[in-house]
Amino acid sequence: MNEVEIFLNSLNIKKSDVLVVAVSFGPDSMFLLNLLKNKYRSNKIICAHVHHNHRKQSDEEAKLLKEYCVKNKIIFEFMKIKKYDNGNFSEEEARKKRYEFFDTLLSKYNSKYLFTAHHGDDLSETILMRIVRGANVNGYVGIRKESIRSGYKIIRPLLYLSKSQIINYCNKNKIPYALDLTNESSLYTRNRYRNNILKSLKKENKNVHKKFLQFSQELEEYDDYINKVVNEHYLKVVDNGVINVEKIKKLDNLIKKKVIERYLLEEYKEDIKNVNHNHILKILNMINGDKPNCKLSMPLKKCIKRSYNKIYFDKKVMYNSYCYQLDDYVKLPNNFVIKKIDNLPDTSNYTTCFKNDEIKLPLYVRNKKDGDKMSVLNMGGSKKIKDIFIDEKIDVSKRNEYPVLVDSRDVVLWIPGLKKSKYDKSKDRNYDIILKCYKEEI
Repeated sequence: MNEVEIFLNSLNIKKSDVLVVAVSFGPDSMFLLNLLKNKYRSNKIICAHVHHNHRKQSDEEAKLLKEYCVKNKIIFEFMKIKKYDNGNFSEEEARKKRYEFFDTLLSKYNSKYLFTAHHGDDLSETILMRIVRGANVNGYVGIRKESIRSGYKIIRPLLYLSKSQIINYCNKNKIPYALDLTNESSLYTRNRYRNNILKSLKKENKNVHKKFLQFSQELEEYDDYINKVVNEHYLKVVDNGVINVEKIKKLDNLIKKKVIERYLLEEYKEDIKNVNHNHILKILNMINGDKPNCKLSMPLKKCIKRSYNKIYFDKKVMYNSYCYQLDDYVKLPNNFVIKKIDNLPDTSNYTTCFKNDEIKLPLYVRNKKDGDKMSVLNMGGSKKIKDIFIDEKIDVSKRNEYPVLVDSRDVVLWIPGLKKSKYDKSKDRNYDIILKCYKEEI
């Protein structure tokens, strides 16, 4: 208890602070509510109770908890989950709805502290499960004493205590509580760790939860330090959701993996649990590999692509096909303009010239089609447009919208900015059509 007291004092909570406490009416949360009630007598305390609509005992527990709050002048806030998306109880959905309720309360009371009753055994079980399942350093930390969510702190002061210590205190001090009998069921993974593995470890050391806490805190220090280093590199390597392959290749392997972790967290947010260590290794292989264009299927129907020096989540943007007749001027969806001009300003790939009698008018500008080929100037043969895009390192995401000039026979005459066809006459100056491509400034 002394360690809990020291930790609470370190928070420097003011008398004006409103404290929201998540309370289930189990022994852990009732111990916490009683502890805070006695320590912060001058503070407004909010008891936040969620009826999960999963056990028949929940109605009676909610009633008893409300009576306790009224008796002790604690504000009671209640929410009942009426239904679940698939019609059946889901721990994940229950947690989501629970924290949405907490978010609302923290905002309603302008509070910056949410207290939860996670204890030392919870921490031990979590670390054990993650070691077996696999995680990163942050995952192996387990449960932190403090974390940030939506502008407020989640505080877990009971990580210093075991479940048995909490129950003994409640019994000794006649603090009311109810036991959830589903905690004994071997159907749940956590219960198997609790009732079998952790119980065996406690026979070796009854205070083994403190060893897990020490392990967690040391890992947390390492993780926090590494994250500071990673943040510095992240801003240099990732820009607008795109990883620069050449830049990330220069980093140490550990920092590479941490940058990828951060990148995935930015994308998945609360769904990050769906991503595992193997996904990180596959992205690392994508970065270090020789394939300039490749893709990787990710959880929740997402896809990561590498296009030359860029790696990014493919948002599956659909480009509308287009085909414009070119008379004197045409503006394309990507703000490029192709225009007939009177004088040839240069012989770059942004200009081209044709003889009227060698092509069939009118001319059209469209995006590429599957199987498109062009007889490339000075090459002595035809080449697939797809291969030209690859050679010129055109980003995969931009290929479908890239303009292609064709005549009325659908013969490819020009890929503006990239390649000219054999029909280009700019060298011998025997031409009567001059075209220029440029980007129109907005």
